[in-house]
Amino acid sequence: MIYNDDIKEEVRARNDIVDVISSRVSLKRAGANYMGLCPFHNEKSPSFSVNRSRQMYHCFGCGASGDVFMFVEEFENFTFPEALKYLADRAGVELPQIELSPEQKHRVSVKQRLLEIYKQAAGYYYYLLGTPVGARGYEYLKKRELSDETIKKFGLGFSDSGGGGLYKYLKSKGYDDSILKQSGLFTYDERKGAYDKFWNRVMFPIMDINSKVIGFGGRVMSDAKPKYLNSPETILFDKSRNLFGVNYARISRKDYFIVCEGYMDVISLHQAGFTNAVAPLGTALTPSQAMLIKRYVNTVYLSFDSDEAGVKAALRAIPIFKDAAVTVKVINLKPYKDPDELIKAKGIDEYQKRIDDAINSFYFETSVEAGKYDLKDPESKTKFFNAIATKLLEFDEEIERNIYADAVAQRYGVDEKEFRRMINHMGAKMVSGDIKVKTVEQDNYKSEKKTIDDAIKLSQSLILTWLGDDVSLFKKLEGIITPDDFKDPVYNKAAHILYDQYNETGSVAPVKIPGYFENPEQQAQVAKIFTTDLEGELLKNYSDETQHDQVDKNFKERAINQLVSRVKNYSIEYDLRNSTDIETIRRCSQDKMKLQKLHISLNVG
Repeated sequence: MIYNDDIKEEVRARNDIVDVISSRVSLKRAGANYMGLCPFHNEKSPSFSVNRSRQMYHCFGCGASGDVFMFVEEFENFTFPEALKYLADRAGVELPQIELSPEQKHRVSVKQRLLEIYKQAAGYYYYLLGTPVGARGYEYLKKRELSDETIKKFGLGFSDSGGGGLYKYLKSKGYDDSILKQSGLFTYDERKGAYDKFWNRVMFPIMDINSKVIGFGGRVMSDAKPKYLNSPETILFDKSRNLFGVNYARISRKDYFIVCEGYMDVISLHQAGFTNAVAPLGTALTPSQAMLIKRYVNTVYLSFDSDEAGVKAALRAIPIFKDAAVTVKVINLKPYKDPDELIKAKGIDEYQKRIDDAINSFYFETSVEAGKYDLKDPESKTKFFNAIATKLLEFDEEIERNIYADAVAQRYGVDEKEFRRMINHMGAKMVSGDIKVKTVEQDNYKSEKKTIDDAIKLSQSLILTWLGDDVSLFKKLEGIITPDDFKDPVYNKAAHILYDQYNETGSVAPVKIPGYFENPEQQAQVAKIFTTDLEGELLKNYSDETQHDQVDKNFKERAINQLVSRVKNYSIEYDLRNSTDIETIRRCSQDKMKLQKLHISLNVG
């Protein structure tokens, strides 16, 4: 459903952002804002700021920003309509049934018809598995010791080798090619016509959190490649944002998820009673999948294959989970390849014991690192401890760093005090610059031009922040600066919207402005502008030796004059460089002369 702005604003007004966020994040008052640990990345010191007056949030660590709708969307992995409905229900606002436009009706219709097609296809594959056609697939599943109950629970099926059975079946149900093409279940050839994408494969329906089939995975019953094949992405299926088994894991009532590699791992674990198992969909774990997990639990146990590929997958997954503020532990499956093999060999109790004995991610990373060195050789062992010392310096809390340092020292046979001394010595060298640590900042060396550009962008941003805070500034800047003086594309658009709000109503609503941007990065960028601590930024960037500890009228007057002068001068130079029009050149020359006499007074009236 599509709702008008009045409904959205009513829902927004009835859901104070501090109240909504504080039910999920512990917030403490800090001046005009509320601060807490960001729920979207792992941090030890609070950098997540919520502003009640502006009804917006911003994380100074990861850059997450937005309004109450954006928070619920991101935190709960909701679409906007889902977030709107959730907040409306929370506030007791009844959402009216709004007539959809023809385009909207078409999109909803397509989604509903695709869901019908996937459901029909899942039923067809499941039916075939129980026929002579699917005997090979059924035999394979039985060899993997899956019960009929488990097969039914996951809706496992078989795609026949003919390559056209599903197409004929769905055509007989009245579905035309226009919708079947969008399903991703068929390949269309000008000469051969349409034929099934999946054939001679055991089929795994992929379900969303509500157990609706949104795609398929298929394991081939021959030596053909690829061994596993997934549905292509559609308007319903985004493999980077979904997990196999999450529809069951989310209701398992366990306080952790087991993350494994593939469909069969998940299914065999569920059959064994570990109903909190999930797996990525044929690709490496993504940040979106980590955030989906974060929606339900705060801890994961990695149960990837014990081979080299599995170890690498675990090492890639650990920082992704850490960024999502999810605690990671790693299950040791050796000498067995995967959880299914371990359970078949040693039983359920042994796998549970492996869960109980799982090591935290740092110990796992340390053990993998140790495998790269000959720890019997003094030189090689020293290099190993240097590598671990570098890792330990990434810990923000000294006590945590020391605890891990002592544990590593004990495990690998060196004196704890000496190892701490090594870490401190290395840290001191890093601070002094004797050790060059490659960083993003160094990779993107700030040239003089970039420094100037950054200063201009900061000035543009602070003027917009100021205008959002104090509408009286619009009158004071009248005839001096316009939205077109904001040359950065994002700031330019934000300025135009802000000025339009003021010109139409005499007031501004910065909280609405991110919604005018479709790109999530731009939304976050704009939200950051209007959640900036203006006074703090002014003190940081415009104070001098004599005026550095407080913002008074004189200080603010100097700051606004500097900001406007810098932005206006840049705008004039930009127009001069990019125009040959004589009128533009004449105007720029006049503006240049006016700028020399610029003085903006902040006196009332």
